Amino acid sequence: MSLSETDRRTLAAVAAILIPADSALGMPSAGDPAILADIERSIGRDGAAVAEILTGLGGANEATILDRMAEPDTAARLFGRLVLGAYYRDDRVLAALGHEARAPFPKGYVLDQGDWSLLDPVKQRPIFWRKDA
Repeated sequence: MSLSETDRRTLAAVAAILIPADSALGMPSAGDPAILADIERSIGRDGAAVAEILTGLGGANEATILDRMAEPDTAARLFGRLVLGAYYRDDRVLAALGHEARAPFPKGYVLDQGDWSLLDPVKQRPIFWRKDA
């Protein structure tokens, strides 16, 4: 999908609101041109949902944008995932977070063990998928 100039401007504004720059940490906003280019390359088959979000948010203020992105619908989730995915693929962001700018494999990353008891409420839920499948 190729975005119009209006959609690109809206994308830049919305992305920068969702993830603003942090100069103290050396992290760009998600409205950075390199990150925007990655977002646009990542749209793929989700063009209709992205177009819906961009059309609805064109000219909107920050509060309206944040309210729309907090809605639990597919388009908002998809758009958020596109922005986050592109942001955390950026080498500058990885470096600012103290990670080597590389793929996670084959070297991998060492993670500290978390509190596995946080999953207990999920484990206690009744089964909600088909057992016979």
